[in-house]
Amino acid sequence: MSFGLYLIGFIIVIAGLIYGAVLLHVPAQWIAVGSIILIGLAILKGVQATRQKDPPA
Repeated sequence: MSFGLYLIGFIIVIAGLIYGAVLLHVPAQWIAVGSIILIGLAILKGVQATRQKDPPA
């Protein structure tokens, strides 16, 4: 559940950045590239933050 909340929060941040980039008249292809990179970072950070430790063997 916390992974989902983490991603929802990150998507809200990405949406705000996209909106700001549109207002600054950044070309659409650069907005798309930046969004894809940020979504990838969100997934990596979300997994890293919510991953549970493996029990000792």
